[in-house]
Amino acid sequence: MSLAPRLLKGAIIAIDSDNPLASVTVFQYNPHTLTRRLEPQMMGGENRAEPLRIKGAPVETIDVEIEIDASDQLEKGGVTALAMGIYPQLSALEMLVYPKSSRVIANENLLKKGTIEIIPPEAPLTLFVWGPARILPVQITSFSITEEVHDTLLNPLQAKVSLGMRVLSYNDLPSDHKGHKIFLAHQVAKEVMAALGSAGSLGSVVGSNFSIL
Repeated sequence: MSLAPRLLKGAIIAIDSDNPLASVTVFQYNPHTLTRRLEPQMMGGENRAEPLRIKGAPVETIDVEIEIDASDQLEKGGVTALAMGIYPQLSALEMLVYPKSSRVIANENLLKKGTIEIIPPEAPLTLFVWGPARILPVQITSFSITEEVHDTLLNPLQAKVSLGMRVLSYNDLPSDHKGHKIFLAHQVAKEVMAALGSAGSLGSVVGSNFSIL
């Protein structure tokens, strides 16, 4: 019995209103690094009388690089890996930025029938999961794939996928949207973490004789 702690895997989950089964892509290897950028949404120059007011949650972007490798599956004689390499896993990620072909065909038929305005299909609700405390609704903003090794049929066997994501907050989603509630729960969890992380006193930093007020 191994005493090593169980390692949680990061994942991308896509929830489609037309499909009761969510698409779950679990990272084969967790990325070594994760880059997050937060752009504060302050009133600033819009209202000099209240410069410290916050308009809403910051705009957060996340960049990760995911490695996918068929070696383990090939060693175990995996049928899918032997036939197609990691093409299915790459396709699952790519479908996050494609409209459903059935919707494309339906819209083309509507255009042929003379429909003037076609509403673009809605993307699935995409969640970036990075541990139990960080489950975030996101929008894929950039996507690049570097295929590094191929089999004799040119199926990819190793690849690096670079994903750029923009976190969707309650500023971006209506109050009855699932993503709105998920982000709000994330912020509440972050507030608890912040309270744990700032449990020191001001006196311990600047001295006991210092007074802010």
